[in-house]
Amino acid sequence: MARWKAGSPAQFLPAELVLSQAEIGVIVADLAGYVVFANEHVARLLRFADEAQALVGKPLGALGLIPEETPGKAEELFRQVLSGTTWEDTVAGHRGDGTLVFVREIAVPFRDPDTGEIDGMVVVVTEAGRRDAQREPDRLMLLERIGQRLAGSLELDATLRHVAQILVPRFADHCFIDLFSGDKLIRRAAAHAGGWEPPVGTWARVGEPISYPPGHFMQQAMSRLETIVVPDLQADFYPAPSEQSMSAADQAGLTSVLASPLYARGELLGCISLALSRLTDRTDPHYDLSDGDLIGAIAGRVAVAIDNAMLFEAERRTALAFQQSLLPQSVPELDGLEVAFRYVPAKPLATQGQGIQTQVGGDWYDIIPLAAGRVGLVIGDVEGRGARAAATMGQLRAALRAYAQDEKSPADIMRKLDEWVRSTAPVGAGGDPPTVSCIYLIYDAWSRELTFANAGHAAPLLALEGTVRPLEVRHKGVLLGVRGRGIRGLPTYREQVVTLAPGAALVLYTDGLTDRRPRADGAGHYTEAEAVAMLRDAVRTAPASAGALAAAAETAVPGDIDDDMAILVFRSSPTDLASAERSFPAEPIMVSEARHLAQATFAAWDMYPDQADLACLLVSEVVTNAVLHASVTPSPSGRRWDLEIDQVDGSGEAAPAHMAPAYCPREFTLRLRRGARSVWVEVFDPDLRLPRLRTARATDEGGRGLYLVEQLATRWGSRPTPEGKTVWFEIPLDGKDR
Repeated sequence: MARWKAGSPAQFLPAELVLSQAEIGVIVADLAGYVVFANEHVARLLRFADEAQALVGKPLGALGLIPEETPGKAEELFRQVLSGTTWEDTVAGHRGDGTLVFVREIAVPFRDPDTGEIDGMVVVVTEAGRRDAQREPDRLMLLERIGQRLAGSLELDATLRHVAQILVPRFADHCFIDLFSGDKLIRRAAAHAGGWEPPVGTWARVGEPISYPPGHFMQQAMSRLETIVVPDLQADFYPAPSEQSMSAADQAGLTSVLASPLYARGELLGCISLALSRLTDRTDPHYDLSDGDLIGAIAGRVAVAIDNAMLFEAERRTALAFQQSLLPQSVPELDGLEVAFRYVPAKPLATQGQGIQTQVGGDWYDIIPLAAGRVGLVIGDVEGRGARAAATMGQLRAALRAYAQDEKSPADIMRKLDEWVRSTAPVGAGGDPPTVSCIYLIYDAWSRELTFANAGHAAPLLALEGTVRPLEVRHKGVLLGVRGRGIRGLPTYREQVVTLAPGAALVLYTDGLTDRRPRADGAGHYTEAEAVAMLRDAVRTAPASAGALAAAAETAVPGDIDDDMAILVFRSSPTDLASAERSFPAEPIMVSEARHLAQATFAAWDMYPDQADLACLLVSEVVTNAVLHASVTPSPSGRRWDLEIDQVDGSGEAAPAHMAPAYCPREFTLRLRRGARSVWVEVFDPDLRLPRLRTARATDEGGRGLYLVEQLATRWGSRPTPEGKTVWFEIPLDGKDR
């Protein structure tokens, strides 16, 4: 130093000498972000094999000083510095050999000495934590573990909980993560060393709101948007949220605190705080500024992960709400049938080339009230997951409901759905239509007949009196939409008829229940046969109610599901429902006979007298129409041209295909059915023409019968039968439900 006095220091300390000898990295970049100068310490710090001169011309981002997982940080740096202000931060960069380096960066504008215009920027880089080099490897490993945890999941609460558990006790004795929900700050994660728990009513627990008073280190971190380091709590005073909170801090023996804001995309999301206490035996139970740099880097990563998770959570809620809106929310009132259902979305799934997908998919179920108390039940699965699969499912459900209300048979509905699915293939794009598995059933609670057709869906389980077995499905059918992929000549969909025993239950489910469930011991996945066996055992030991069977099926196979699943359970009534049926010759005199039968039956069922009289009037009108049409039109031959219906008795054994006699006499049949709140009337006749509602003119002698039915009945309709048609209507028992 003495010899500098002999002349100007500049002649002894040229800038080149200082930049080459100083243990600090200096980088100069132009307005486009390309390096125009870098000193030798940068090459040594970042472990580049070449000399510093080789770094010239490279983009600043290629040096590994800006984390790849936070691309917005580079934009923030350039925007802030080129606007004339200083930028500084502590980040986790990557050296040339791929290792992690924890650096402190300060960037300032580089101005033209003549004009003062900003020509670029100067970035000063130092290795953070040099004063505590022994702890740096642990810190880098800690940062890597947290980065891996944040990158591996979008489940916000689970991620925050694991971050807190990683930090405690390695880096802290206490960790709190608080996030804003609206204008309230809510504690979302907390961890304490050694299993210690604060006394009830002191520190806020997970899920509880928390409010920090002015001057509190957490409030300062959020208001100043910077990390607050409190090396010694005994030397500094900070107000506590409450006296009870201060008492708990004294009980734990807090010694030092770090608080850092969680800030991303220009929005304050919350804050994270770490504390040391006397719960653990540490050499130095105090934090320093280098620890503040570390928690600042951790907070930056956590904030970005929280922001991504919140965006995904908003998308997930929207998709789930969309999915739920497409599924039945309640069970309609059904006679002779107990129904329960479940829908369980899958966990988020990372799929190659598609990123993180939402949990919703194309699984669906439906319960459709049909004519004369019959019920349509369906369960199906559209391939794929996400909003597109859910949208296809919603359209498919609407189409099936329309076909069902039109009184189509199960096989006809499958054919129509297959045609609809194949029509959804992208036009001109060479794409294929989706494939759909589906099974549609129609149950008649009075006759206990179950008619169904299948399109490649898994066979339901039949549960009765402690036994469980798959329902015999003689024609599994092909998936809907398969023929759109160039496969021709596939067999048509066929129907089966099964008679359910009193109290029998059917458990229908989608493949999300049995596919790819991880084993409890972590050794791979259960096979489908093993999963089905567990499902059968769970159903066998469950109570007989539909709700209990659905709950047992939902939890039958352990492990997380990677595909959404739907469960539909229905159970037949243990007792028979009241009904009356009689056939009459198609002669006008029989109208009064039919009315007398209806009147006597309604009286036996304790039907409200006024309603009984009204129902008898409608019976007369419908029966009169049946007699007129049966007497003026020829009867069909009686042959059943639909030869794709197999009759199966209650034991599951196939019976010979039923063929009606070649000649059917002209007669009509009156069928009366009593439910819990309504009465259904059906009139069968051999005429193939379905009635239609029309407005009679003043001079017409007829044409008003169906108008009366339309105005006075709750519902009415008609449907074709193998021998002709049936006209039906529904009317309440007491008149209060109209």
